[in-house]
Amino acid sequence: MAALRAARSLLASRDDDSANFTYPSTGYATMTHYDLPLDYVASCGCAPASTHYPTAALSQLAYGSAQAFGPGCGKCFKLTLVNTFLSTPPYYPPQEKSLVVKVTDLCPIWSDWCTATQDEPNKAGNWLNFDLAYPSKAIPDDFFPSDEALYGYKDFGVWNISYTEVACTGSWDGAGDASAMGSVNNLGDSVCCPGDVKDNVTCPSYSAQNGIPPDTSIAGTASYVWGTFAPFTWLLALSAVASAIYTI
Repeated sequence: MAALRAARSLLASRDDDSANFTYPSTGYATMTHYDLPLDYVASCGCAPASTHYPTAALSQLAYGSAQAFGPGCGKCFKLTLVNTFLSTPPYYPPQEKSLVVKVTDLCPIWSDWCTATQDEPNKAGNWLNFDLAYPSKAIPDDFFPSDEALYGYKDFGVWNISYTEVACTGSWDGAGDASAMGSVNNLGDSVCCPGDVKDNVTCPSYSAQNGIPPDTSIAGTASYVWGTFAPFTWLLALSAVASAIYTI
């Protein structure tokens, strides 16, 4: 039990760290990718239809919470590939590749490239990481360029990118689909996913208990069904706590 309390204390301190972080609207970040099933309801509680368009999990420090929803939920970003840095030599795409994503999920602080804290960036020297939901029907299979003949593999795994925060309306492919622009409609204040983030419609930090979230639910949207709202990152969190118990 002492080990469990220690693990909880560590996570709580990191919650506070992420809740108070601010970052510029444009800059550089790393980008990875992960599997997110179609129609899956992830940490923010965004409507299942959002998965039919480009989405990403945002690193915990920028996301603003260690679980459930945070200030990052619902934000849209234009992401542009810059280069790879783990490959030898680094790979530079022959032409610019970019896309606009909506943040619907959390990339927890103990994930490889989401480890940034207010005191230290991730291993690539960046404060933000976008974990792209990919492969996805919403993103071309060849979005990530490669040179298999030179490197011997296609997937570089992690990229340096530039990012720009943008309005979802007019930028994100899902903005014209009302069923994708909000949260599931019967989970009350346990979810928060603005259709388009504005100054007066931003999610508070769930883990820092920074207030009651605005109602971002969509009338007529697919409701929560047991078994679909089990965010990937929450499952990983349980694994992390279990690991802490046995390693402390």
